Amino acid sequence: RKMIATERGKILYNFINESLVKLVEAENHFHASVEKEKPTISVGMCFETFQFTLESHLPTLDFNVIIKFGDYPEMLRDLDSGILDLIITPQKGEYKTINYKPFFKEKIVIIGGNKTDNEAFNKLLKRKDKIEILAFLKQQTWYGTTADMEHLRRFWHQNFGHRPDFKPNYIVPNMSSIIRCLISGKGIAVMPDFLSKKELDAGNIKIIWDGFSPIENTLYFGTRKNNIHEKEINQIEKIFMMEMA
Repeated sequence: RKMIATERGKILYNFINESLVKLVEAENHFHASVEKEKPTISVGMCFETFQFTLESHLPTLDFNVIIKFGDYPEMLRDLDSGILDLIITPQKGEYKTINYKPFFKEKIVIIGGNKTDNEAFNKLLKRKDKIEILAFLKQQTWYGTTADMEHLRRFWHQNFGHRPDFKPNYIVPNMSSIIRCLISGKGIAVMPDFLSKKELDAGNIKIIWDGFSPIENTLYFGTRKNNIHEKEINQIEKIFMMEMA
């Protein structure tokens, strides 16, 4: 029977048409993925960890990868619920479905650019005068990130017994930006040593201080028990082991 669209019907069609097209495209995409039998692995980690380890290796992998950035409690929940297959985390949760495999110890340190003069600071360290050391550090040019000041707060509390009572001079998007800034000028920042490993090894930046009482974090591979993508996960884990060796 021939039907004539009403004005209300036309409005409804125009309203939902774009969403229907996207739904069809999504169905075709996932249908194609299933036909090719190419597995997809979802991995959770912080942005800098991805950038310094896995990013350059993605084109070499023979499976699909979805990277998700977020905080560690969220990653643990997503791993437990099946949204993620693998996470890189310094934190362990109470989930009985998750296995944790330690693979690296990171140290939280103060790093600085090569133009940063730390001779005077080293003399203060020999005298072990906390007041002078604190005063010296607060006079320096500091870099921080918009998303995460936890490393600075933790380092400060561990070594001086209180939260930092100053704000960084420069707030940049991420730790990669901090490293690039330090390479080309003076300044200091608190960050995990492994994130700056390549530039430290190249002599472009240097460790200024690891604190009176160094802070170390154990990094874990977190996976669900009885994961069906063990082969692909092992491949990703090998990349991390190679990059962080």
